[in-house]
Amino acid sequence: MSQPKNTTTQATALTNHDRKPIHIPGSIQPHGVLLALSTQLEILQVSNNTQAYLGKEPKDLLGKPLSYLLEAQQVEAVKQCLVKKIGSTNAFKVLINTSYGEQDFDAIAHRTEEAVILELEPTDSKSEVSFLGFHALAGEAIAKMQSTSNLIEFLHLVAEEVQKIIGFDRVMVYQFDESEAGSVVAEVKREDLSPYLGLHYPATDIPAQARELYTRCFLRFLPDLTAEPVQLVPRQNPTTHQHLDLSYSVLRSFDWCCAEYHQNMGVKGLLVISLIQEQKLWGLISCHHQTTKHISYEVRKMCEFLGQIVSSELAHKISSSEWDYKVKLKSLQSEFLESISQADNFIDALIKPEIRLLDFVSASGAAVCLDNEINLVGTTPNIDQVQALIEWADTQVSDNLFSTDSLPKVYPEALIFKDTASGLLLLRISKVRRYYILWFRPEVIQTVNWAGNPQESIKAEGDGSYTLSPRKSFEQWQETVRLTSLPWKGCELESAIALSNAIVGIVLSKADELAKINLELERSNQELASFAYAASHDLKEPLRGIYNFSTVLLEDYAQVLDDDGIECLQTVVSLSVRMETLINALLRLSQLGQAHLREQATDLNELLNQVINVFHASRQDSALVDIRIPRPLPTIQCDRVLVNEVFSNLLSNAFKYNDKAEQWVEIGYLDEGLGTRDWGQGEYPIPNPQSPIFYIRDNGIGIPQHHLETIFRLFKRLHSQEKYGGGAGAGLAIVKKIVELHNGQIWVESTVGVGSIFYFTLE
Repeated sequence: MSQPKNTTTQATALTNHDRKPIHIPGSIQPHGVLLALSTQLEILQVSNNTQAYLGKEPKDLLGKPLSYLLEAQQVEAVKQCLVKKIGSTNAFKVLINTSYGEQDFDAIAHRTEEAVILELEPTDSKSEVSFLGFHALAGEAIAKMQSTSNLIEFLHLVAEEVQKIIGFDRVMVYQFDESEAGSVVAEVKREDLSPYLGLHYPATDIPAQARELYTRCFLRFLPDLTAEPVQLVPRQNPTTHQHLDLSYSVLRSFDWCCAEYHQNMGVKGLLVISLIQEQKLWGLISCHHQTTKHISYEVRKMCEFLGQIVSSELAHKISSSEWDYKVKLKSLQSEFLESISQADNFIDALIKPEIRLLDFVSASGAAVCLDNEINLVGTTPNIDQVQALIEWADTQVSDNLFSTDSLPKVYPEALIFKDTASGLLLLRISKVRRYYILWFRPEVIQTVNWAGNPQESIKAEGDGSYTLSPRKSFEQWQETVRLTSLPWKGCELESAIALSNAIVGIVLSKADELAKINLELERSNQELASFAYAASHDLKEPLRGIYNFSTVLLEDYAQVLDDDGIECLQTVVSLSVRMETLINALLRLSQLGQAHLREQATDLNELLNQVINVFHASRQDSALVDIRIPRPLPTIQCDRVLVNEVFSNLLSNAFKYNDKAEQWVEIGYLDEGLGTRDWGQGEYPIPNPQSPIFYIRDNGIGIPQHHLETIFRLFKRLHSQEKYGGGAGAGLAIVKKIVELHNGQIWVESTVGVGSIFYFTLE
């Protein structure tokens, strides 16, 4: 939402007001007493109303230890503030003997950088509200607020419940926008009062210093806006010679401008509760009363607690459409960034298809500029206008990300093309090269309802300067806003930054990354070559010697060995055979790493017949197995020898790990598109929709779910060496390597005791 902008004068007035040190007013509100203490708890400053509440003049208290006023247990409670972080309060009840008799006070203590501040508010209550009492007051309100997921309904319930607790004439929920202006989004009021719901307020109504204090202090209470402030004695801390920081003080006095502003609205009592979202001031619960109204400290703390509950719930109450939009944007962002990171020509990846770049930030048009080459997408100004806009940005825009919903106001030449580009989101990808992406939005004419004319708050002084002055009227005042587009949302700006980071990574790092990858590949290939040589010569030769000499000893010297010696030699022979099997597997895997595919058109039916014939020839019990092929397999481009090895390994495993009386294996493929799993587990996407998915299904022992990812690791066995015919545990690792050489994927689904399905693609 755009607020009125003249606005050099408004900016000047607001800046001057923001400089006012409202956190060090040197005074407090008169409904309590303040004492500033040293770290040794000596009284350094007091408010000039101690006689009225404590029966002691300020001069009688200054320089005295706190024990002069409070009992030892109460002094210890104040002392605890010294070990707490700045702003953390310690609240308790105290009974003080005054010249007027005994008086109960709510004591609120906290520390600053230089002092400990103790504030005393007189109270009629001698005991703190119990947890059960607090729960009775707040529990119902919290339950109601949590019962709805709709944001506006939720905020209305918040206003209702707060009004029930404090009884104020009007309770509003006020939300800030990106420009720090705000609007009333929920309201509960006395029937005779004029409504403020839906009205907008300029940022000048709550200056930056006040917003900053609301971010740190979650509740502000002003029971009487007509009350005269009470000065501190002395005015400055005698130790630091600085004004006392009252940022976290509950009694801190108010600025005259704040008082006059609210009095012009007919308000004398004010309570404000901060709403914090993602560590930022999202809005306020602003409570107005037409007359002065005091609320106990305990009720205020309950309101502060409710404010914190509301703040924590805000994230969960975002409207469905906004949430869905963020999810959609994140999904698109992920897909888009992945595609451009893998593209050879990222310019083509950006603008083809064009709708993707526009949807990335919900724009109607975009321009991609790389040096002097400009590509336009969607509805945009013409090439010359975009070129001129970029030249303006070169000199006038210093940030890498710039956004405005009113481009003609900062770049008057944009008036010509306001229908297509009243809104601009500009992303500078490189400061060395002229690399830009610009997104455009058209003009959207809006009518904004303000609470009074916001320009009335700017007052011209005699010296030509401008100051803020509280407005007299808060009646609805309409403004027609032109030359603006829909505002850019924070999540859209985040998408643009993510795109910038991805492109910078591609453009600036690709050459270095490729060089490093090539160097690493060259080194790896050399190591693999060395390993292959060692495995085939240096390792296998001594291993054969161990095997041969052990066999000779068994054959020729068995008569001189006892049973233990013979058993040891037999073990050596067995381990030698296993070691050679492992080395052969490693050698095969290393050879695949250096292999070049010899692709040719291959009839998989002919290839599978060969695999099955070899399988039957190598197994004496092969007549007992049932191999099913539901339909003929296609002819594809592949390395015939390697794919033969894939089918052989998977077919062999299917029968090897099968303990059924009737064993069967089904070999087939799924057509492109979405397929349905046989065990009713839903639909799955095909990695490449253009490629068929081959499968080998069995009714074997199955694989536990937690092993489905690990079975493709080298030498990974799920059973002991003695079970299911042994083996090196390298077959599936070799299969996976062959599939990946064909740019394919392999995965498995399995149910223990039912069987397994191995899927793979060959692209």
